[in-house]
Amino acid sequence: MPSPSESSPRVLSVIVPIFNERATVTAALDAILAKTIPGWTLEIILVESNSTDGTREIVLGYRDRPRVTLVLEDKPRGKGHAVRAGFARATGEVLLIQDADLEYDLKDYDVLLAPIAAGRQEFVLGSRHGQGGWAIRKFSDQPVQALILNVGHWGFTLLINCALGIWLRDPFTMYKVFRRDCLKGLTFESNRFDFDWELLIKLVRQGHRPIEIPISYKSRSFKEGKKISLFRDPLTWIWALVKYRFQRLS
Repeated sequence: MPSPSESSPRVLSVIVPIFNERATVTAALDAILAKTIPGWTLEIILVESNSTDGTREIVLGYRDRPRVTLVLEDKPRGKGHAVRAGFARATGEVLLIQDADLEYDLKDYDVLLAPIAAGRQEFVLGSRHGQGGWAIRKFSDQPVQALILNVGHWGFTLLINCALGIWLRDPFTMYKVFRRDCLKGLTFESNRFDFDWELLIKLVRQGHRPIEIPISYKSRSFKEGKKISLFRDPLTWIWALVKYRFQRLS
């Protein structure tokens, strides 16, 4: 007779923060709902942050779909806040963060989950350098902004590697996949993109050293909807590094 683990699929919680993604949200959500992984069931948690472009109305059409949990925020507080709201509703053994902007390829779920499913790893990062080269962002319509982001990426990567005593090529990737029990004893407070820093720093300090697996990535430009601020967000990242590197874990 098969054991419970053999007869019952494991659950992957996919956290999807959504804000002003009208152009891509339908294609993204349809792809997530259609995604299948042998041995796994997907629990899909949509966190919609009161978009102003009609995205909420589109997302509401998915509220009664099987395996979908819909969280409606009363106002936009940032991606980090939305992801934290998703974490609070997740019940799966493993958590994965997925944007609704089509920059990442869902085909990579399988390879990212493999070392966790095999029990070899608790924490996996999808490295956007999977196609080689140093530049992960290539904007044909905004080359200067792409260069600034790429140079900044390497500068901030060096900072966080030195601060944590690790060596990662892409610590800020959205594809952070980890066992839900890695969050035990941790609380989070960041609301914007500094949440990526807080999450990584606290998981590493908790003893969960990630491995990196190459993934496919096609970055969109600011004209296409990228939401990072070149001036505001870097300041929050530096503060997050200083604060969460030395703050007591909680």
